[in-house]
Amino acid sequence: MNAAPLSQSDREFLEDLEHRAFLYFWEQSDHGTGLVLDRASGDGGRAKGPSRDIASIAATGFGLTAICIGAEHGWITREEARQRVLSTLQFFATRAQDEHGWFYHWMDVGSGDRRWDSETSSVDTGFLLAGVLAAAHYFSSDTEIPKLAREIYDRVDFPWMLNGDPLVLSHGWERGKGFLKSKWDTYAEMTLLYLLAIGSPSHPISPESWYAWQRPLYTYGTYSFISGGPLFTHQYSHAWIDFRNRRDRGFVDFFLNSVNATRANRTYCLNLKTSLPATFGPDIWGITASDGPKGYRIYSEIKAFEPVDGTVAPCAAAGSLMFTPDISIPALRAMQNQYREHIYGRYGFIDAYNPTLQWFDNDVVGIDVGISLLSAENLLTGNVWRWFMANEPVSRAMDLIGFSAPPAPQPAAPEPVTPRRSVPRRRTPPKRASALAAKTQSPGRKVPGETAPASGR
Repeated sequence: MNAAPLSQSDREFLEDLEHRAFLYFWEQSDHGTGLVLDRASGDGGRAKGPSRDIASIAATGFGLTAICIGAEHGWITREEARQRVLSTLQFFATRAQDEHGWFYHWMDVGSGDRRWDSETSSVDTGFLLAGVLAAAHYFSSDTEIPKLAREIYDRVDFPWMLNGDPLVLSHGWERGKGFLKSKWDTYAEMTLLYLLAIGSPSHPISPESWYAWQRPLYTYGTYSFISGGPLFTHQYSHAWIDFRNRRDRGFVDFFLNSVNATRANRTYCLNLKTSLPATFGPDIWGITASDGPKGYRIYSEIKAFEPVDGTVAPCAAAGSLMFTPDISIPALRAMQNQYREHIYGRYGFIDAYNPTLQWFDNDVVGIDVGISLLSAENLLTGNVWRWFMANEPVSRAMDLIGFSAPPAPQPAAPEPVTPRRSVPRRRTPPKRASALAAKTQSPGRKVPGETAPASGR
Protein backbone atom coordinates (compact mmCIF):
# COMPACT_ATOMS: atom_id res chain seq x y z
CA MET A 1 0.00 0.00 0.00
CA ASN A 2 1.21 3.47 -0.81
CA ALA A 3 -0.77 5.20 1.92
CA ALA A 4 0.86 7.90 4.01
CA PRO A 5 2.04 6.78 7.45
CA LEU A 6 -0.64 6.86 10.10
CA SER A 7 -0.39 9.30 12.97
CA GLN A 8 -0.10 7.98 16.51
CA SER A 9 -3.57 9.39 17.20
CA ASP A 10 -5.05 7.51 14.24
CA ARG A 11 -3.38 4.29 15.36
CA GLU A 12 -4.81 4.62 18.84
CA PHE A 13 -8.25 5.30 17.40
CA LEU A 14 -8.10 2.21 15.18
CA GLU A 15 -6.75 0.01 17.95
CA ASP A 16 -9.59 1.08 20.21
CA LEU A 17 -12.07 0.30 17.42
CA GLU A 18 -10.43 -3.11 16.90
CA HIS A 19 -10.46 -3.98 20.59
CA ARG A 20 -14.16 -3.16 20.88
CA ALA A 21 -14.94 -5.14 17.74
CA PHE A 22 -12.96 -8.10 19.04
CA LEU A 23 -15.07 -8.10 22.21
CA TYR A 24 -18.16 -8.77 20.12
CA PHE A 25 -16.77 -12.08 18.90
CA TRP A 26 -15.38 -13.01 22.30
CA GLU A 27 -18.59 -12.29 24.19
CA GLN A 28 -21.35 -12.95 21.68
CA SER A 29 -20.53 -16.57 20.98
CA ASP A 30 -21.25 -19.94 22.54
CA HIS A 31 -18.35 -21.57 24.33
CA GLY A 32 -19.49 -25.06 23.38
CA THR A 33 -20.13 -24.66 19.66
CA GLY A 34 -18.02 -21.56 18.98
CA LEU A 35 -20.88 -20.20 16.90
CA VAL A 36 -21.20 -16.41 16.81
CA LEU A 37 -24.54 -14.69 17.18
CA ASP A 38 -25.57 -12.68 14.18
CA ARG A 39 -26.43 -9.53 16.08
CA ALA A 40 -26.52 -8.06 19.56
CA SER A 41 -27.40 -4.85 21.29
CA GLY A 42 -24.74 -2.19 21.04
CA ASP A 43 -24.46 -2.10 24.83
CA GLY A 44 -23.53 -5.79 25.00
CA GLY A 45 -26.95 -7.16 25.85
CA ARG A 46 -29.57 -9.04 23.91
CA ALA A 47 -30.95 -7.72 20.67
CA LYS A 48 -34.72 -7.51 20.54
CA GLY A 49 -36.80 -9.38 18.01
CA PRO A 50 -37.82 -12.83 16.82
CA SER A 51 -34.35 -14.11 16.02
CA ARG A 52 -33.15 -15.09 19.48
CA ASP A 53 -30.10 -17.34 19.68
CA ILE A 54 -29.57 -17.51 15.91
CA ALA A 55 -25.95 -17.78 14.86
CA SER A 56 -24.47 -16.95 11.48
CA ILE A 57 -21.74 -19.10 9.95
CA ALA A 58 -20.38 -16.03 8.16
CA ALA A 59 -20.07 -14.17 11.47
CA THR A 60 -18.39 -17.29 12.88
CA GLY A 61 -15.77 -17.14 10.11
CA PHE A 62 -15.06 -13.53 11.00
CA GLY A 63 -15.04 -14.60 14.64
CA LEU A 64 -12.37 -17.27 14.22
CA THR A 65 -10.14 -14.63 12.65
CA ALA A 66 -11.05 -12.12 15.36
CA ILE A 67 -9.91 -14.55 18.08
CA CYS A 68 -6.47 -14.73 16.45
CA ILE A 69 -6.32 -10.93 16.29
CA GLY A 70 -7.25 -10.75 19.97
CA ALA A 71 -4.46 -13.12 20.94
CA GLU A 72 -1.96 -11.27 18.79
CA HIS A 73 -2.81 -7.99 20.52
CA GLY A 74 -2.76 -9.53 23.98
CA TRP A 75 -6.44 -8.94 24.72
CA ILE A 76 -6.72 -12.64 25.55
CA THR A 77 -3.99 -15.18 26.13
CA ARG A 78 -2.90 -17.44 23.31
CA GLU A 79 -4.20 -20.44 25.24
CA GLU A 80 -7.62 -18.83 25.67
CA ALA A 81 -7.68 -18.22 21.92
CA ARG A 82 -6.57 -21.76 21.20
CA GLN A 83 -9.32 -23.25 23.31
CA ARG A 84 -12.02 -21.17 21.60
CA VAL A 85 -10.74 -21.99 18.12
CA LEU A 86 -10.39 -25.67 18.99
CA SER A 87 -13.94 -25.98 20.32
CA THR A 88 -15.28 -24.24 17.21
CA LEU A 89 -13.42 -26.52 14.80
CA GLN A 90 -14.38 -29.61 16.77
CA PHE A 91 -18.01 -28.60 16.49
CA PHE A 92 -17.86 -28.13 12.70
CA ALA A 93 -15.80 -31.26 12.18
CA THR A 94 -17.93 -33.61 14.26
CA ARG A 95 -21.36 -32.18 15.16
CA ALA A 96 -22.56 -29.49 12.77
CA GLN A 97 -25.21 -30.47 10.23
CA ASP A 98 -23.96 -30.25 6.66
CA GLU A 99 -24.80 -31.32 3.13
CA HIS A 100 -21.82 -32.51 1.08
CA GLY A 101 -19.66 -30.47 3.46
CA TRP A 102 -21.68 -27.25 3.07
CA PHE A 103 -23.07 -25.74 6.25
CA TYR A 104 -26.43 -24.18 7.00
CA HIS A 105 -26.53 -20.42 6.94
CA TRP A 106 -28.38 -20.05 10.26
CA MET A 107 -27.95 -22.26 13.32
CA ASP A 108 -29.07 -22.30 16.92
CA VAL A 109 -26.11 -20.82 18.76
CA GLY A 110 -26.14 -23.43 21.53
CA SER A 111 -27.10 -26.64 19.78
CA GLY A 112 -25.98 -25.92 16.22
CA ASP A 113 -29.34 -27.09 14.86
CA ARG A 114 -30.55 -25.64 11.57
CA ARG A 115 -32.84 -22.65 12.02
CA TRP A 116 -35.19 -20.52 9.89
CA ASP A 117 -35.44 -23.37 7.33
CA SER A 118 -32.17 -22.01 6.06
CA GLU A 119 -30.23 -23.19 3.06
CA THR A 120 -26.74 -24.58 2.95
CA SER A 121 -25.12 -21.36 1.81
CA SER A 122 -22.15 -21.50 -0.52
CA VAL A 123 -20.80 -18.01 0.07
CA ASP A 124 -21.35 -18.09 3.84
CA THR A 125 -19.60 -21.46 4.05
CA GLY A 126 -16.79 -19.73 2.16
CA PHE A 127 -16.48 -17.01 4.81
CA LEU A 128 -16.48 -19.68 7.50
CA LEU A 129 -13.71 -21.59 5.70
CA ALA A 130 -11.63 -18.41 5.43
CA GLY A 131 -11.71 -18.07 9.19
CA VAL A 132 -10.95 -21.76 9.60
CA LEU A 133 -7.86 -21.50 7.38
CA ALA A 134 -6.63 -18.24 8.91
CA ALA A 135 -6.86 -19.80 12.38
CA ALA A 136 -5.18 -22.99 11.14
CA HIS A 137 -2.13 -21.04 10.07
CA TYR A 138 -2.07 -18.91 13.21
CA PHE A 139 -2.00 -22.11 15.24
CA SER A 140 0.08 -24.05 12.72
CA SER A 141 2.25 -25.61 15.44
CA ASP A 142 -0.77 -26.97 17.30
CA THR A 143 -1.32 -30.72 17.18
CA GLU A 144 -5.09 -30.56 16.60
CA ILE A 145 -6.23 -27.31 14.97
CA PRO A 146 -4.57 -27.66 11.53
CA LYS A 147 -5.80 -31.25 11.24
CA LEU A 148 -9.39 -30.28 12.03
CA ALA A 149 -9.22 -27.34 9.64
CA ARG A 150 -8.04 -29.58 6.80
CA GLU A 151 -10.80 -32.08 7.59
CA ILE A 152 -13.48 -29.37 7.40
CA TYR A 153 -12.09 -27.91 4.15
CA ASP A 154 -11.54 -31.28 2.48
CA ARG A 155 -15.11 -32.34 3.15
CA VAL A 156 -16.64 -29.52 1.10
CA ASP A 157 -17.78 -30.91 -2.26
CA PHE A 158 -17.36 -27.90 -4.55
CA PRO A 159 -18.32 -29.68 -7.80
CA TRP A 160 -21.64 -30.70 -6.21
CA MET A 161 -22.47 -27.00 -5.69
CA LEU A 162 -22.13 -26.45 -9.45
CA ASN A 163 -25.47 -28.27 -9.79
CA GLY A 164 -24.53 -29.59 -13.21
CA ASP A 165 -23.10 -26.32 -14.52
CA PRO A 166 -19.56 -26.78 -15.80
CA LEU A 167 -18.22 -23.60 -14.21
CA VAL A 168 -20.65 -21.49 -12.15
CA LEU A 169 -21.49 -22.20 -8.50
CA SER A 170 -24.99 -22.09 -7.03
CA HIS A 171 -25.95 -19.78 -4.17
CA GLY A 172 -26.98 -22.81 -2.13
CA TRP A 173 -29.20 -25.82 -1.56
CA GLU A 174 -32.45 -26.16 0.40
CA ARG A 175 -33.56 -29.31 2.15
CA GLY A 176 -36.57 -30.78 0.36
CA LYS A 177 -36.37 -28.25 -2.48
CA GLY A 178 -32.96 -28.63 -4.05
CA PHE A 179 -30.59 -26.01 -5.38
CA LEU A 180 -31.45 -22.33 -5.34
CA LYS A 181 -32.08 -20.84 -8.77
CA SER A 182 -29.56 -18.04 -8.27
CA LYS A 183 -25.96 -18.63 -9.30
CA TRP A 184 -22.76 -16.75 -8.61
CA ASP A 185 -22.56 -15.61 -12.22
CA THR A 186 -21.82 -11.89 -11.69
CA TYR A 187 -19.10 -10.12 -9.72
CA ALA A 188 -20.03 -9.85 -6.05
CA GLU A 189 -18.62 -10.95 -2.69
CA MET A 190 -17.97 -14.48 -3.98
CA THR A 191 -14.36 -14.20 -5.21
CA LEU A 192 -13.23 -15.88 -1.99
CA LEU A 193 -15.63 -18.77 -2.64
CA TYR A 194 -14.23 -19.37 -6.13
CA LEU A 195 -10.64 -19.18 -4.88
CA LEU A 196 -11.35 -21.81 -2.22
CA ALA A 197 -13.15 -24.02 -4.75
CA ILE A 198 -10.35 -23.87 -7.32
CA GLY A 199 -7.67 -24.52 -4.70
CA SER A 200 -9.51 -27.34 -2.92
CA PRO A 201 -7.12 -30.27 -2.29
CA SER A 202 -9.98 -32.81 -2.41
CA HIS A 203 -12.86 -31.47 -4.54
CA PRO A 204 -11.59 -28.72 -6.88
CA ILE A 205 -13.46 -27.04 -9.73
CA SER A 206 -11.94 -25.76 -12.95
CA PRO A 207 -9.77 -22.63 -12.79
CA GLU A 208 -11.79 -21.39 -15.76
CA SER A 209 -14.67 -20.86 -13.31
CA TRP A 210 -12.90 -17.66 -12.28
CA TYR A 211 -13.51 -16.23 -15.74
CA ALA A 212 -17.06 -17.55 -16.15
CA TRP A 213 -18.83 -14.84 -14.15
CA GLN A 214 -19.77 -11.47 -15.59
CA ARG A 215 -17.83 -8.33 -14.72
CA PRO A 216 -20.16 -5.34 -15.24
CA LEU A 217 -18.26 -2.06 -15.51
CA TYR A 218 -19.69 1.00 -13.76
CA THR A 219 -18.50 4.58 -13.86
CA TYR A 220 -19.34 7.25 -11.32
CA GLY A 221 -17.60 10.57 -11.59
CA THR A 222 -13.97 9.87 -12.35
CA TYR A 223 -14.07 6.31 -11.02
CA SER A 224 -14.61 3.16 -13.09
CA PHE A 225 -14.94 -0.22 -11.43
CA ILE A 226 -16.39 -3.70 -11.84
CA SER A 227 -19.37 -4.11 -9.57
CA GLY A 228 -22.48 -6.13 -8.89
CA GLY A 229 -23.77 -4.75 -5.63
CA PRO A 230 -23.27 -2.59 -2.53
CA LEU A 231 -19.90 -1.67 -1.07
CA PHE A 232 -19.65 -4.79 1.10
CA THR A 233 -19.30 -6.89 -2.07
CA HIS A 234 -15.97 -5.12 -2.64
CA GLN A 235 -14.76 -5.76 0.91
CA TYR A 236 -15.55 -9.20 2.30
CA SER A 237 -13.31 -11.41 0.19
CA HIS A 238 -10.50 -8.86 0.50
CA ALA A 239 -10.54 -9.25 4.27
CA TRP A 240 -8.62 -12.50 3.71
CA ILE A 241 -7.30 -12.45 0.12
CA ASP A 242 -4.33 -10.18 -0.50
CA PHE A 243 -4.99 -8.96 -4.03
CA ARG A 244 -2.51 -6.08 -3.80
CA ASN A 245 -0.41 -5.51 -6.93
CA ARG A 246 -1.69 -8.69 -8.61
CA ARG A 247 -3.77 -9.09 -11.76
CA ASP A 248 -5.58 -12.08 -13.21
CA ARG A 249 -5.48 -13.07 -16.88
CA GLY A 250 -8.20 -10.52 -17.55
CA PHE A 251 -5.75 -7.87 -16.30
CA VAL A 252 -8.04 -6.95 -13.42
CA ASP A 253 -6.47 -5.51 -10.28
CA PHE A 254 -9.21 -6.36 -7.79
CA PHE A 255 -7.59 -4.37 -4.99
CA LEU A 256 -7.55 -1.21 -7.09
CA ASN A 257 -11.08 -2.03 -8.19
CA SER A 258 -12.21 -1.91 -4.55
CA VAL A 259 -10.33 1.34 -4.02
CA ASN A 260 -12.23 2.89 -6.92
CA ALA A 261 -15.56 1.50 -5.71
CA THR A 262 -14.93 3.00 -2.28
CA ARG A 263 -14.00 6.40 -3.65
CA ALA A 264 -17.07 6.34 -5.88
CA ASN A 265 -19.21 5.56 -2.84
CA ARG A 266 -17.83 8.59 -1.02
CA THR A 267 -18.30 10.84 -4.05
CA TYR A 268 -21.89 9.65 -4.43
CA CYS A 269 -22.63 10.40 -0.77
CA LEU A 270 -21.08 13.84 -0.87
CA ASN A 271 -23.09 14.66 -3.99
CA LEU A 272 -26.20 14.04 -1.88
CA LYS A 273 -25.33 16.60 0.78
CA THR A 274 -27.62 19.21 -0.80
CA SER A 275 -30.66 16.93 -0.51
CA LEU A 276 -29.50 15.28 2.74
CA PRO A 277 -27.51 18.04 4.49
CA ALA A 278 -27.90 16.52 7.94
CA THR A 279 -26.37 13.23 6.84
CA PHE A 280 -23.40 13.55 4.50
CA GLY A 281 -20.30 15.75 4.28
CA PRO A 282 -17.80 17.14 4.50
CA ASP A 283 -16.04 14.02 5.88
CA ILE A 284 -18.99 11.76 6.65
CA TRP A 285 -19.98 9.24 3.98
CA GLY A 286 -20.77 5.54 3.65
CA ILE A 287 -23.67 3.46 2.38
CA THR A 288 -23.90 -0.30 2.05
CA ALA A 289 -26.27 -3.10 3.05
CA SER A 290 -27.21 -2.29 6.64
CA ASP A 291 -29.99 -1.72 9.11
CA GLY A 292 -32.24 1.23 8.33
CA PRO A 293 -35.18 3.00 9.98
CA LYS A 294 -37.54 0.53 8.28
CA GLY A 295 -35.49 -2.63 8.68
CA TYR A 296 -32.59 -4.19 6.84
CA ARG A 297 -31.92 -2.48 3.51
CA ILE A 298 -29.49 -2.79 0.60
CA TYR A 299 -28.27 0.76 0.08
CA SER A 300 -26.04 1.35 -2.92
CA GLU A 301 -25.02 3.93 -5.49
CA ILE A 302 -26.10 1.39 -8.10
CA LYS A 303 -29.73 2.23 -8.80
CA ALA A 304 -30.96 -1.37 -8.81
CA PHE A 305 -30.92 -1.34 -5.01
CA GLU A 306 -32.69 0.58 -2.22
CA PRO A 307 -32.87 4.38 -2.65
CA VAL A 308 -30.65 6.28 -0.24
CA ASP A 309 -32.71 7.78 2.61
CA GLY A 310 -29.97 9.36 4.70
CA THR A 311 -28.86 6.23 6.52
CA VAL A 312 -25.13 6.03 7.22
CA ALA A 313 -23.41 2.68 7.82
CA PRO A 314 -20.07 3.15 9.62
CA CYS A 315 -18.97 -0.30 8.39
CA ALA A 316 -18.91 1.09 4.83
CA ALA A 317 -15.97 3.35 5.66
CA ALA A 318 -14.50 0.94 8.23
CA GLY A 319 -14.62 -2.02 5.85
CA SER A 320 -12.54 -0.02 3.39
CA LEU A 321 -9.82 1.01 5.83
CA MET A 322 -7.47 -1.42 4.08
CA PHE A 323 -8.15 0.33 0.76
CA THR A 324 -8.61 4.02 1.54
CA PRO A 325 -7.39 5.05 4.99
CA ASP A 326 -7.12 8.65 3.78
CA ILE A 327 -10.91 8.96 3.51
CA SER A 328 -12.06 6.15 5.81
CA ILE A 329 -10.32 7.31 8.99
CA PRO A 330 -11.59 10.93 8.73
CA ALA A 331 -15.11 9.62 8.11
CA LEU A 332 -15.08 7.37 11.17
CA ARG A 333 -13.54 10.01 13.41
CA ALA A 334 -16.04 12.60 12.23
CA MET A 335 -18.93 10.23 13.00
CA GLN A 336 -17.55 9.50 16.45
CA ASN A 337 -16.84 13.15 17.22
CA GLN A 338 -20.28 14.30 16.12
CA TYR A 339 -22.48 11.62 17.66
CA ARG A 340 -20.26 10.08 20.36
CA GLU A 341 -22.08 7.66 22.66
CA HIS A 342 -25.15 7.66 20.41
CA ILE A 343 -23.26 5.56 17.86
CA TYR A 344 -20.06 4.32 19.56
CA GLY A 345 -20.24 1.83 22.39
CA ARG A 346 -18.97 -1.46 23.76
CA TYR A 347 -18.53 -3.09 20.35
CA GLY A 348 -17.56 0.04 18.44
CA PHE A 349 -19.98 1.65 16.01
CA ILE A 350 -23.64 0.70 15.89
CA ASP A 351 -24.70 -0.80 12.59
CA ALA A 352 -26.28 2.36 11.18
CA TYR A 353 -27.87 5.70 11.97
CA ASN A 354 -29.94 8.30 10.13
CA PRO A 355 -29.56 11.93 11.28
CA THR A 356 -32.12 13.10 8.74
CA LEU A 357 -34.79 10.95 10.40
CA GLN A 358 -33.26 11.19 13.90
CA TRP A 359 -32.90 7.41 14.03
CA PHE A 360 -30.05 5.58 15.75
CA ASP A 361 -29.77 1.79 15.62
CA ASN A 362 -29.74 -0.19 18.83
CA ASP A 363 -27.81 -3.10 17.34
CA VAL A 364 -24.52 -4.20 15.95
CA VAL A 365 -24.36 -6.91 13.26
CA GLY A 366 -21.63 -9.52 13.43
CA ILE A 367 -20.51 -9.46 9.81
CA ASP A 368 -20.36 -5.65 9.82
CA VAL A 369 -18.34 -5.62 13.03
CA GLY A 370 -16.18 -8.33 11.48
CA ILE A 371 -15.32 -6.53 8.26
CA SER A 372 -14.49 -3.40 10.27
CA LEU A 373 -12.10 -5.35 12.51
CA LEU A 374 -10.35 -7.34 9.78
CA SER A 375 -9.95 -4.33 7.51
CA ALA A 376 -8.43 -2.27 10.31
CA GLU A 377 -6.05 -5.10 11.21
CA ASN A 378 -4.91 -5.46 7.62
CA LEU A 379 -4.23 -1.74 7.45
CA LEU A 380 -2.22 -1.73 10.67
CA THR A 381 -0.34 -5.03 10.38
CA GLY A 382 -1.39 -7.06 7.32
CA ASN A 383 -1.81 -10.01 9.68
CA VAL A 384 -5.04 -11.45 8.32
CA TRP A 385 -3.71 -11.38 4.77
CA ARG A 386 -0.54 -13.16 5.88
CA TRP A 387 -2.34 -15.84 7.88
CA PHE A 388 -4.77 -16.69 5.11
CA MET A 389 -2.42 -16.42 2.13
CA ALA A 390 0.10 -18.71 3.83
CA ASN A 391 -2.24 -21.67 3.20
CA GLU A 392 -0.90 -23.69 0.26
CA PRO A 393 -4.32 -24.25 -1.42
CA VAL A 394 -4.78 -20.47 -1.61
CA SER A 395 -1.47 -19.80 -3.32
CA ARG A 396 -2.07 -22.76 -5.64
CA ALA A 397 -5.46 -21.37 -6.63
CA MET A 398 -3.95 -17.97 -7.41
CA ASP A 399 -1.41 -19.70 -9.67
CA LEU A 400 -4.03 -21.87 -11.38
CA ILE A 401 -6.20 -18.83 -12.07
CA GLY A 402 -3.23 -17.09 -13.61
CA PHE A 403 -2.64 -14.21 -11.21
CA SER A 404 0.60 -12.35 -11.65
CA ALA A 405 3.23 -13.17 -9.05
CA PRO A 406 3.22 -11.06 -5.89
CA PRO A 407 5.89 -8.36 -5.84
CA ALA A 408 9.03 -9.24 -3.97
CA PRO A 409 9.47 -8.06 -1.38
CA GLN A 410 5.99 -7.00 -0.27
CA PRO A 411 5.80 -3.48 1.18
CA ALA A 412 6.60 -3.67 4.85
CA ALA A 413 3.57 -3.28 7.09
CA PRO A 414 3.76 -0.69 9.86
CA GLU A 415 4.93 -2.03 13.19
CA PRO A 416 2.01 -2.31 15.61
CA VAL A 417 2.17 -0.39 18.83
CA THR A 418 0.96 -1.62 22.18
CA PRO A 419 -2.83 -1.14 22.20
CA ARG A 420 -4.37 1.04 24.85
CA ARG A 421 -6.94 -0.90 26.76
CA SER A 422 -9.71 1.65 26.49
CA VAL A 423 -12.26 -1.14 26.95
CA PRO A 424 -11.88 -3.02 30.25
CA ARG A 425 -9.98 -6.23 29.71
CA ARG A 426 -11.55 -9.40 31.05
CA ARG A 427 -9.19 -11.85 32.62
CA THR A 428 -11.98 -14.23 33.61
CA PRO A 429 -13.95 -15.98 30.86
CA PRO A 430 -17.01 -13.93 29.86
CA LYS A 431 -20.43 -15.32 30.58
CA ARG A 432 -22.04 -17.51 27.99
CA ALA A 433 -23.37 -15.34 25.21
CA SER A 434 -27.10 -15.09 24.82
CA ALA A 435 -27.56 -12.11 22.50
CA LEU A 436 -30.00 -12.27 19.66
CA ALA A 437 -29.14 -12.97 16.09
CA ALA A 438 -29.81 -10.75 13.12
CA LYS A 439 -32.71 -10.42 10.76
CA THR A 440 -30.40 -10.92 7.83
CA GLN A 441 -30.98 -13.66 5.28
CA SER A 442 -29.30 -15.18 2.28
CA PRO A 443 -29.98 -14.64 -1.43
CA GLY A 444 -33.63 -14.27 -2.20
CA ARG A 445 -34.80 -15.54 1.20
CA LYS A 446 -36.89 -13.91 3.87
CA VAL A 447 -37.61 -14.50 7.49
CA PRO A 448 -41.38 -14.14 7.93
CA GLY A 449 -42.19 -10.47 8.39
CA GLU A 450 -38.65 -9.33 7.72
CA THR A 451 -36.76 -7.89 4.80
CA ALA A 452 -34.28 -10.08 2.96
CA PRO A 453 -30.82 -8.50 2.71
CA ALA A 454 -28.10 -8.79 0.11
CA SER A 455 -26.36 -11.95 -1.05
CA GLY A 456 -24.68 -13.84 1.73
CA ARG A 457 -25.74 -11.34 4.38
